Amino acid sequence: MLRKLIFPLLLGIAGCGVLVSLGVWQVQRLSWKENILAELDSRLTGAPTPLTQTATEIDDEYTRVTLAGAPTGEELHVLTSGTAAGTGYRVISKFILDDGSAILVDLGLLPLVAKDAAPLIAPMQITGTLLWPDDQNNSTPDPDLAKNIWFARNTEIMAAELATEPFMIVASTATPADPRLTPLPVATSGIKNDHLEYAITWFSLAFVWAVMTLFLIFRTTRQKDV
Repeated sequence: MLRKLIFPLLLGIAGCGVLVSLGVWQVQRLSWKENILAELDSRLTGAPTPLTQTATEIDDEYTRVTLAGAPTGEELHVLTSGTAAGTGYRVISKFILDDGSAILVDLGLLPLVAKDAAPLIAPMQITGTLLWPDDQNNSTPDPDLAKNIWFARNTEIMAAELATEPFMIVASTATPADPRLTPLPVATSGIKNDHLEYAITWFSLAFVWAVMTLFLIFRTTRQKDV
């Protein structure tokens, strides 16, 4: 009898151990992600400071900044869906600062029907967030340069295309505002944090595995009794 129980016991212990360890790992990842989001929230709610081009991605991403200058009218349109303002194009504009340097500014969402509307070219005061987005992956289509339709934001590629410094600011407010556009401020609500759901899934599977193991042991002992 004991010999017959060894296999289901080992199977049950090993399976539960693996599943529980995966659940614990997800709990640890949850804590890690919550710490990151808390840090990002503190940056996003901090008082804005004047933009300096000594900013770095590691130290300054998600910090709020102010800047003054004017868009040149040169812009890239990134096809975007699922935003609070609906589907449209993120307008990545070449923006000349008062000191003469050029950077990228994400001015907001342009409705699909307004793609050919003329941009506002005027001095602006902008408050926004420093961001180094890189939505490009192996499955992302190449941009349609003829139609000026892009499918991802990539600071380096877009900076090269528009001949700017590799800095992107996502505007929260612009004064005066371009009437074509709806600002899309950066927020942590758009960052996925599914680790709690994953942990619950793994722990639930461990429970189911344990129940199945007990049932197998019960069936094994019943067959012996018969």
